[in-house]
Amino acid sequence: MAEAGVADVSLFGADRRLCSADVLPPAEVRARIEVAVLNFLAALADPSAPAISVLPLISRSAANRGLRRALLRDDVSSVYLSYAFCKRSLTRANDAKAFVRVWKVMEVCYKILGEGKLVTQRELFYKLLSEAPSYFSCQRHVNQTVQDVVSLLRCTRQSLGIMASSRGALIGRILLQGPEEEHVDCSILGPSGHAITGDLNVLSKLIFSSDARYLILVEKDAIFQRLAEDRIYNHLPCILITAKGYPDLATRFILHRLSQSFPNMPIFALVDWNPAGLAILCTYKYGSISMGLESYRYACDVKWLGLRGDDLQLIPHSAYQELKPRDLQIAKSLLSSKFLQDKHRADLTLMLEMGKRAEIEALYSHGFDFLGKYVARKIVQGDYI
Repeated sequence: MAEAGVADVSLFGADRRLCSADVLPPAEVRARIEVAVLNFLAALADPSAPAISVLPLISRSAANRGLRRALLRDDVSSVYLSYAFCKRSLTRANDAKAFVRVWKVMEVCYKILGEGKLVTQRELFYKLLSEAPSYFSCQRHVNQTVQDVVSLLRCTRQSLGIMASSRGALIGRILLQGPEEEHVDCSILGPSGHAITGDLNVLSKLIFSSDARYLILVEKDAIFQRLAEDRIYNHLPCILITAKGYPDLATRFILHRLSQSFPNMPIFALVDWNPAGLAILCTYKYGSISMGLESYRYACDVKWLGLRGDDLQLIPHSAYQELKPRDLQIAKSLLSSKFLQDKHRADLTLMLEMGKRAEIEALYSHGFDFLGKYVARKIVQGDYI
């Protein structure tokens, strides 16, 4: 769409090539919802209006994404969305329910913000399931609609009164001071670590104190707990953090805050050697298309520590697994992306050529204490990309 047409379809946001979602106070978000309602009513009252039922949303398709490359030393690259629009229309059969869902989610968010509350997307789902079961039959409907509302109102999910459902944890050489002056020494905790709250407002107020030199991002909770049980941070000055799988927003948020608070502390990712592991690394490093309006807020300069193709000599043949159809689908998506680094692409291509994948746990063939030694050796030797 030409730039001249942006103002005709966009309800909010300046005329820029890179779209973003703003962090807004509740009153401003409620005002934007009111503007959306007034625009709809104005179109409804205008007999000459060609369509009263079209909502212009920033497209979250792969064709509308790009990579904002880091230009400054302290900057990081991140996924962004351009000014291409998609629409939710009441008059199109496939869009009618999606159109209604947007208005229903805005209605609930308007009430939540007025009450000064925060809800998780899971809580929002059950609220909508009770009020409009024919429109919200699964969590996916809520998740997609929340992103539609973010695209329409150009505000962050947290600004809508929706907080992240965090699974994340951290442990190691860091002291956390909360808004109520409470202190948490993460170096003396059990192997489960400190649970990361889903309230980004609370996370934004944390004060960090650390003598760590490295931040290790761990894909899996079992690996996180193994390293925590071994107290790796006692001999390798580090902080461990995990989202226990695919990165949730709260874990990405606190990781970004840590990277800003300690700009000289490198971040190393420890993920499985499979397409999903690489996709997780890329989400932390660049962001995701689905949250393209917010990705730049959470992107971090993450280095790939392992597992990598260079480590395969450490993996016994019996530990390799066949790539699954889901792996192939993820690999295809990664290979078609604009942001995959050449060395990352080479590892992914090797996975496809071998038709194999390997999990970090395969290193246990050398003993349960080998994992910590492996991590420390690779960091000290600079063996990462």
